[in-house]
Amino acid sequence: MDLLTIIGMIVIIYFLIYIILPWFWIVIYALLYEKFGKPISSLEGKIVWITGASSGIGENLAYILAKAGCKLILSSRKETKLEKVKTNCLQKNKNLKSSDIEVLVLDILDINKHELAFNTIIAKFGRLDILVNNAGRSQRAKWENIELSVDKEMFDLNVFSTIALSRLVAKYFFQVNKGHFVINSSIAGVTVVPFSATYCASKYSLHAYFESLSMEKINKNISVTIVCPGPVETNFLAESFTEKSGEKYIVNEKEKPTHRMTAKRCATLIGIAIANKLSIVWICKSIVLQMVYLRIYYPNIGTWIIKQLGTKFLHYLRDNKRNIENNNNIFYIINIYNKIIINYYIDYIYVMK
Repeated sequence: MDLLTIIGMIVIIYFLIYIILPWFWIVIYALLYEKFGKPISSLEGKIVWITGASSGIGENLAYILAKAGCKLILSSRKETKLEKVKTNCLQKNKNLKSSDIEVLVLDILDINKHELAFNTIIAKFGRLDILVNNAGRSQRAKWENIELSVDKEMFDLNVFSTIALSRLVAKYFFQVNKGHFVINSSIAGVTVVPFSATYCASKYSLHAYFESLSMEKINKNISVTIVCPGPVETNFLAESFTEKSGEKYIVNEKEKPTHRMTAKRCATLIGIAIANKLSIVWICKSIVLQMVYLRIYYPNIGTWIIKQLGTKFLHYLRDNKRNIENNNNIFYIINIYNKIIINYYIDYIYVMK
């Protein structure tokens, strides 16, 4: 075998590894951190403040952390629901006392109330270890029809209220020289999705804000974990903004999305990310994550594939809407895609540490 042949084989092997390995490296990362990383139980005794804790991912994360032995502060506007979440948390861990879980009603948009809420936490628990910024809403709307008032309302909720609370807590974290910010972003903050322009922009903004914080404090004892869930089985869609101010998205309860991860599984993976202080994690069903991977790491190929599939396919993949045209073609594409790549019932967590 001559030198040129050897060089040619090395080049081919290199590119095969470059193209093929990342698809399976996603699974390897998941196994490494879930099986061999720090367990969620390593968070026992931590004081954790969760905003948006009355339902969805925030609620399920509260259960995961309660089971691990964390002391929790549960915040949202809905006191009755928070009390129910607290009761469930205490049932998850009989070692927790009622005083270990604080229901702290807070409208995250009321920035003037942030400091009072924070002082209440310090007065009761003596410290705060982790802030989980989970409050927010999604959106379904056509780009050209979105009222500017909707853009402002969504940024107030998803971005500015989160930044205001985090800057308040940051001053405390810097003072005690330790702390952990957890931001519930979205896969839509990694690559855009159709019919959610304002939502995508708000999540991209969160990445910019908190990645800047992480870079500035890279040598400090301040951790930043940005979690980016894909479609998850919650009531998040029903609470979505539309193109009109004051309007919520209408959801057909009979349509059950097939490409969503359960909220419990998503919360479990977030718990793993928190325990291991991971920087950025993408949490999706495999078919969604692989589409994102194509778009980010193979932009030309990914853009071409998405162009062939069309925005209606992406909307179906996200929401399972039955009014999308050419459903038969969509089902055919999904089935072929799954057979070629991997069984999409596997849950994935892609980690950038």
